[in-house]
Amino acid sequence: MALGALLPELDQSDPDWTPLVTAISRHAETKPAAPAYTFVDYSGNPAGTRTTLNWAQMDARSKAMAARLRRSARPGERVALLLPQGLDYLVTMCGAMLARVIAVPLFSPDLAGHGERLIRVYADADPAVVVTSRSALSHVEKFFGDQDVPRPREIVIADDLDLAPGETWHDEPAAAGDVAYLQYTSGSTRTPAGVEVTHGNLDANARQVLAGWTPDHPHPKMVSWLPLFHDMGLVNILALTMVDGHECILMDPLSFLMNPLRWLRLISECEAAYTSAPNFAYEYAAAQATPAKLADIDLSGLVNCLNGAEPIRTSTLEVFSAAFTPVGLRPGAPTPGYGLAEATVFVSAAADDVPPTVVWADREELARGALRIREPGGAGVTGLVGCGRPIGQHVAIVDPDTGVERPDGMVGEVWIHGPNVAAGYWRNPERTASTFGGVLTDPAGGLPAGPWLRTGDYGLAHEGELYITGRIKDLVIVDGRNHYPQDIEETVYEAHPAIRQDHVAAFAVVEEDAERLVVVAERNRRVPLARLDLGEVERAVRGAVNVAHELAVHEFALVEPGMISRTSSGKIARAATRERHLAGALARTADRLAARTT
Repeated sequence: MALGALLPELDQSDPDWTPLVTAISRHAETKPAAPAYTFVDYSGNPAGTRTTLNWAQMDARSKAMAARLRRSARPGERVALLLPQGLDYLVTMCGAMLARVIAVPLFSPDLAGHGERLIRVYADADPAVVVTSRSALSHVEKFFGDQDVPRPREIVIADDLDLAPGETWHDEPAAAGDVAYLQYTSGSTRTPAGVEVTHGNLDANARQVLAGWTPDHPHPKMVSWLPLFHDMGLVNILALTMVDGHECILMDPLSFLMNPLRWLRLISECEAAYTSAPNFAYEYAAAQATPAKLADIDLSGLVNCLNGAEPIRTSTLEVFSAAFTPVGLRPGAPTPGYGLAEATVFVSAAADDVPPTVVWADREELARGALRIREPGGAGVTGLVGCGRPIGQHVAIVDPDTGVERPDGMVGEVWIHGPNVAAGYWRNPERTASTFGGVLTDPAGGLPAGPWLRTGDYGLAHEGELYITGRIKDLVIVDGRNHYPQDIEETVYEAHPAIRQDHVAAFAVVEEDAERLVVVAERNRRVPLARLDLGEVERAVRGAVNVAHELAVHEFALVEPGMISRTSSGKIARAATRERHLAGALARTADRLAARTT
């Protein structure tokens, strides 16, 4: 089944076509004093210290950075951003795109929990130049001193940027097919790979997002805490702002994690705002929503809040709406969506100013590959959240083995074809061919035979909307029956209060030539160790999974907080957790309790 709504084609072969980054100069000419990007820094002031670049300043700084980078790097060479979140990050990305070097959006080496990822990604990109800040320089020098990675030709300090360089920057517009940056995947199932996002991809995807998601208001503002090294954060913060020249207000992800209501207070200041975040962020914010804390929050101006980057749960939609409807949240503001780095980021969103669509499916039939709608609340029923319709691209639901389209209501792999689909993976032709080279068998309705992006996600089309059911590689197959791991994980963390919500990994291991179910769950810190009965927790989990899924848990492990592996976007990394489990590298709560009694 194919989905898709077309946009007027942008002829990127037209000699007059220019990359999206050149829009900065146009905004600088038409509205030089208008704010472009505002960064709110909470590190030294709980109320937040604001720094704004208007379009004239953004234009001058981006061109100065382009000139500086071209002193050290040639077009096509890589420039790695080892920068903390902030305005310098945005300026460096824009400067790199103007200079026609390939940006590699990364992060400062002191970012906790991402050390191994940085080593692998940096070595793969092999950048000629690194850009960092004065505050992060010592961490960058330590990174090169401690790790066996190629040292760059030069380290550029963004803070020291000369706004009046000796040479004058002359624009060198890139072609649509030139690579703008390498967006490294989150690595939920494999080693991270660098997606080659071209200037044409970025331009097309930003316009697709605006056409399918943004509010119909004259002066909307984007408000975001998403990390700029992640695809959703980079495109929504950097690229969308450039298309129409509206202001973006951003903050550091750590500031959000320390106090999620800061995010909503920034939204409250806007007459019309839109934002985006992974599913966990909405549940996290709702958990903080006491009446006292909501006294200064007004979400009546929140037009759309995109929920993407990880599986969307019906329970999250319910708790977020319940928490914030009293302070003005409209029923149509929550906007479930779907995307991935290989499609630049955006594929679809349910932005129709109506409450999100939820269908309740028979779990057994869904595991067999078919949607059978049931009444909510019954046994063996699971909720699926609609992710809307794709804009400016085609989405097909395909049998991954035969390449044949699947009809409405039948599960298949999600395939994508459009101008936002990336060129491939950096220096990885074999993986590029297998992922970006899908070919439809007997395509119907004028669809192209290929090439199609094979997403690795299972999904279905129903009444014009896309529904995602899970990752193909994460599917748990026991005794010939398919089980979606996210369904098992939800059952587990609801089974006992000692299990930390959203910190469960379910996967299969092979023992005695058969696949067995293993569940690893983190301990909830709010349950004191002195009151913890491990036997009771395990019995509750085994019983709940058996009743809900007719499935026996082969092994259950309650582990200490922080043991479940997660991707850079916060998703459960089941394959990595499985590897650590098999290697005996997970700290078990049973061992901690035993140590306390000896």
